Amino acid sequence: MQQRSRPVPSILTIACAAALACGSEGRDTETTAGGSSPTSPTGITVSGSTIMPATETDGTMTDGSGSGTVGTTDGDPTTDPTVTTTEPTTATSDPTVTTTDTVTSFTTTATTEPTDTVDPTDSTTGPDSCGEPILHATIRDFSQSHPDFETYTGDTAYTGIVQSQLGGDKKPVYAHPGPTAQTTGPAEYAQWYNDVQGVNQPFQIDIPLTESMPGVYTYQNSAFFPIDGQGFGNEGNSNNFHFTTEIHTVFQYKGGEVFTFTGDDDLWTFINGTLAIDLGGLHPQLTGSIDLDASAAQLGIEVGKIYTMDIFHAERHTDQSNFRIDTTIACFIPE
Repeated sequence: MQQRSRPVPSILTIACAAALACGSEGRDTETTAGGSSPTSPTGITVSGSTIMPATETDGTMTDGSGSGTVGTTDGDPTTDPTVTTTEPTTATSDPTVTTTDTVTSFTTTATTEPTDTVDPTDSTTGPDSCGEPILHATIRDFSQSHPDFETYTGDTAYTGIVQSQLGGDKKPVYAHPGPTAQTTGPAEYAQWYNDVQGVNQPFQIDIPLTESMPGVYTYQNSAFFPIDGQGFGNEGNSNNFHFTTEIHTVFQYKGGEVFTFTGDDDLWTFINGTLAIDLGGLHPQLTGSIDLDASAAQLGIEVGKIYTMDIFHAERHTDQSNFRIDTTIACFIPE
């Protein structure tokens, strides 16, 4: 498949106490697997405008299911949580915020499944004393021959691949009995976030967030390739493009927090075990944001208590790899 280069934005506008930033980039649309359109998850409704890649000019866009919009349509918009999935805008008038990539030298080590170190139900485990927030991530490398990698492409988020509640094993639950327009099936998807000998190789990395402006903590990398030359290697490509990212952490909900992710490809964020951001499927970099106050009832969270955050990401196609987090959560504790 012919690859396209995509521009990287230079300026970020931050609003509502959180930064939303990135550029727009496109991929050729190609559906190579059948299956019915996904069933939208219940509980948390993803809302917002359709994402338009930089190359689109006719004003229309469809997702992998052909529905024409990003997000689900069920639920009362007056009560559903405020979750946006919009194409980030580029501002030219804010000189105080730039989109400079975080300089990260990844030190990776082979690892096994992470173990819990913090009891999220223990309200005495407060994050008040920690310094700059750091997310500990498990990266699993896959060969590009895996049926879910290098097989699909898309132009916008494909929601509903996973169920709205995290599984008992703290992994996303595949929501379909068979394939979708973006995935092969439940057996193949189950390999994404579990160690499977001969199928994937796990590594451990740290993702540091720095204070990009007062009260906003950011990690930005427009070339997120943490395991270049490792695992199955680059397989003839310029980078190692085929991997998943798994993060488990806890934080104290103090009120007013916002968590935002910008990137590609698949991204699911669960808070207190409930799906809060759904940017599944192959797509150019998109932004999803969750306002914890607006979504507190649906997430089942109360100010002052400790809750889990579980983040699942996948890079599945040789083009670019963007990964950005902006949040007003000042401290994370590895779970």
